[in-house]
Amino acid sequence: MLFRDHVPAEDDLVVARLRRAGAIILGKTNTPEFGFGAVCTNRLCGPTRNPYDSALTSGGSSGGSAVAVAAGMVPLAHGTDFGGSVRTPASFCDVASIRPTPGRMPSPRRPLGWDMLATHGFLARGVDDLALALSVCERSDARDPVSIGLGSDDWSNAGRPRIAVTPDLGVAPIARDVRARFTTACEALARVADVVPSSPDCSGAVETFRVLRAAHIANSYGELLRARRAELTPTVIWNIEAGTKLSAQDYLNAERRRTAIYRSFRELFTRTDFLIAPAASVFPWPNEINDVTAIDGVALSTPIDYLAVTFIVSLVGFPVLTVPVWREPNELPFGIQVVAPPGGESRLFAFGRVLQNELGFSHRRPPL
Repeated sequence: MLFRDHVPAEDDLVVARLRRAGAIILGKTNTPEFGFGAVCTNRLCGPTRNPYDSALTSGGSSGGSAVAVAAGMVPLAHGTDFGGSVRTPASFCDVASIRPTPGRMPSPRRPLGWDMLATHGFLARGVDDLALALSVCERSDARDPVSIGLGSDDWSNAGRPRIAVTPDLGVAPIARDVRARFTTACEALARVADVVPSSPDCSGAVETFRVLRAAHIANSYGELLRARRAELTPTVIWNIEAGTKLSAQDYLNAERRRTAIYRSFRELFTRTDFLIAPAASVFPWPNEINDVTAIDGVALSTPIDYLAVTFIVSLVGFPVLTVPVWREPNELPFGIQVVAPPGGESRLFAFGRVLQNELGFSHRRPPL
């Protein structure tokens, strides 16, 4: 329960910009400790329950934000996304989200200025609210080196867009029932776009993300582990310890592979406008289950591997819009990731409006 009574001395830049634009800040929503955890729970609060089935998880780590939006408590919520912490709750709770290009919303206090794995993000019930929120927060800040000179998109919305679709980016573990829902979503997408099954080469991406994530977490929280270990949850301890035995060569090898994956994404976008993939590898599970340790009976190597379909996109830093797909009344929410090249937020929002208006890929209020 570290920092349970902490009150920041001043607003984060994102909050300050929202406030200046007229947003009314209501308060904080629930999250796992330090944002580490598959279920949105901590020692202060019980789990933030899924508004479509209270026995199930809302996802982590921005589950509180997703539920507040889905339940109509607020029209917009902030979140942060490292490996999928905005996109997974959006998928589970039938709302839209944006993880923008790193630097689009500056983080001038970030200790590692060139760190592009984690970003700010937003959750809302529709694309227009996401676009509005981003528009008041996206100006560059000289203290954030990745926000300087961030380019804009020159995509034209003329004609049918070309989209590459992949259920797993070639390497991510994905549940059979998620694959089936994704196939149905792709059939609907063919009504508004030219759809081609394709994926960038993501070989080695899972191992690469594990190394980089572990190194960054150990760097950020290593001292906390040494000084206050007894006050940390087992999940937080595992996340920190995963990076303590890495060498510089391990880190540089991961960065080398990350560069190759980035270039493969770039090559794909020379012949397509969007890349579409599931926004979660599984459907929401019971709150009593702390981690996803297996998918369809196949054991996962680490507690974060179920996030591979989202964290691979984090690895390369491409912007992602998550939208809920159309579903039958008895089906659980499910979202897709719509990926564009860096700086491509405007094309994401334009295409997101098409998906909402023409395919019904939009939020449906829970039966509260």
